[in-house]
Formats: sequence, structure tokens, C-alpha cells
Amino acid sequence: MLTGEVAAVRGPDEAYTRLFGAEFAYVRRTIHVIVGDAAAAEDITQDAFVQLLLHWRKVSHYERPDAWVRRVAIRMAVRHLKREGRRQLVEASADPPAGFPHVDPDLDAAIRELPPKQRAVLVLFYFEDRPMKEIAQLMGMSESTGFVHLHRARAKLASLLGEEVEA
Repeated sequence: MLTGEVAAVRGPDEAYTRLFGAEFAYVRRTIHVIVGDAAAAEDITQDAFVQLLLHWRKVSHYERPDAWVRRVAIRMAVRHLKREGRRQLVEASADPPAGFPHVDPDLDAAIRELPPKQRAVLVLFYFEDRPMKEIAQLMGMSESTGFVHLHRARAKLASLLGEEVEA
């Protein structure tokens, strides 16, 4: 067993448990919007928190361990979309993720057409109301690259929805 795995077997400390309780639902919700599949979002989020537990000795000293686990989850979600080739529409009968406003079905379908990184940046910017600096850190890119992904996502959405793009 690896050192991290030994520590994980002994059980998480109180700080990890608090972080898990505070952030798990929010990370799962974000991943659900990105991948469009509740079961896959649950699995990806659980895997990200397992990685957090395995690396807890190091990550617990970071300024924002919550950002670390969110970044890992987003990367896993993007890989999941690429690997599985999924870009499915959310079923009409599915409820929107808890805490999110109802998303128009046409907009939801258009969001599903975006490439994974553009979709992730768009969701973090508009649905989670995060600043671009934080989004860039979460996504492992520069702020300017984040704005490029956001611009391209908005242009693609406008094209798909038949609307004009503002400068």
C-alpha cells in the first residue's frame, strides 16, 4: 500500500470530514451540469474526494483544499466526456440540479453541444458565479485562456440558439 492509502485506511481527520460535508453536494452539482448525467456526476465526485483523501496530508496544507478537489473533479469530468464521447441532452423529465434555477431546455441542449472545457468554464462563470481568476485556477489555465473559452462558448451558444453576439 502507498503511504496515502495507509493514511486513508486509518480514516479521515476532522478537517477532511468537515470539508467533505461542506463541499460534496456543490461539487456533485457542478459536475452534474458539466456531464449531464447524475450517476456519472456522483461517481466522478466520489472519485475526486477519494483522491483528496489519498493526498490529504499534502492538500490539507493548501490555502484552498476545496478548490483542489473541485479542480480534480472538473478534470475527471472533462476526461469522462472525452473518453465516453458523451454529449447527451438531459432528459426532459429530469429535474435540474438542486439549487440551480430551471434551465430552458433549448439552452440546456445548446450547452451540451459545447466542447467540455468551454462547457466547464461557462457553468462555473454563469451557474456558480465564480470569478475568472478562480475558474482559471480550477481549470489549470491562464485567466486569458479562460476568457477565450468563455467567449467561444458564448459565440457557439448564440449560433446554436440563433441569437446575435454582443461585443
